[in-house]
Amino acid sequence: MTSQTNRISFWGGIGFTALLALLGFILAKLPVFDYIGPLACSILLAIAYRNLRSYPENLRAGVHFSARILLRAAIILYGLKLDMQIIFSEGLGLLGKAFVVIIFSITVMMLLGRWLKIDPHISFLLGAGTGICGAAAIAAVSPIIQSEEEDTAMSVGMIALIGTIFAVGYTVLLPMVSLTPVGYGIWSGLSLHELAHVALAADPAGEDAVAMALLAKLCRVFLLIPFCFVLVFWMKRRQKNDESSSKIAFPWFLLGFIALSIFRTYLAGDWFPVSLYDSIAMLTTFLLSMAMAGLGLTIDLRQLKEKAGFPLLALVITSILLSVITYIWV
Repeated sequence: MTSQTNRISFWGGIGFTALLALLGFILAKLPVFDYIGPLACSILLAIAYRNLRSYPENLRAGVHFSARILLRAAIILYGLKLDMQIIFSEGLGLLGKAFVVIIFSITVMMLLGRWLKIDPHISFLLGAGTGICGAAAIAAVSPIIQSEEEDTAMSVGMIALIGTIFAVGYTVLLPMVSLTPVGYGIWSGLSLHELAHVALAADPAGEDAVAMALLAKLCRVFLLIPFCFVLVFWMKRRQKNDESSSKIAFPWFLLGFIALSIFRTYLAGDWFPVSLYDSIAMLTTFLLSMAMAGLGLTIDLRQLKEKAGFPLLALVITSILLSVITYIWV
């Protein structure tokens, strides 16, 4: 390839995923689609393009960059959402429950995966996404366990779909459950998949419910950091006796996540405007949407239908069990 062709492939691919992300944001403003959010809309548009047209081979470099590098950049920026001081001062009890939620979700998903003969990578990604923080957890974990891009994209899509259905279901169940607003918020924060799902479910119960829901959810997000480091250590230990395995790359982007979390918690004072947090949060969501578009372009539905049925069933069962257990717990 000539240098000009390389530039077109790179910048054209980035531009294409940005266009899909922009269309995803627009689509997410429409009725029905507003429930699933821009990330899910972006990946759906990308899947539709791939299967109605084809994979844009001439833009591969930029699409690959969006799916991998921009994904890691977005996870780094995601650190600004995490105020550690709030967790340490108000959420220590919830932190223990969040730990149990993560272990429960991954264990149940892996057991169901073994029973249903699901690819272990997909089972683990779905377990991490269910237990920790949806797409962000899947994005952080996938390079550590060296999952295929198609498996990562499929897992993100399933988490977005089921998480949205459950969040809407929680709002329907709200008048029927015997929980205080605070209890309902904790239930939502401990059991739902994405931050957006938690906010969607908790909002009808009032400000106290939203505050507790987000606190419980942030405890799960906080545990993403030690979880990934433990996972790296475990993968390296497991591969010591397997010379055919490729080397596990250290997830350096997690250090950026930690750095921005520390900055948000201890260094950013009144001089750091709240409006800038909002702008960075929007940028983070847009970069994640571009990454989702890049991942969505790798999904061939003809191949997907052969391997998505059982993972979706296992995800639904795990999510139901998690909802029931945390409801009883609260």
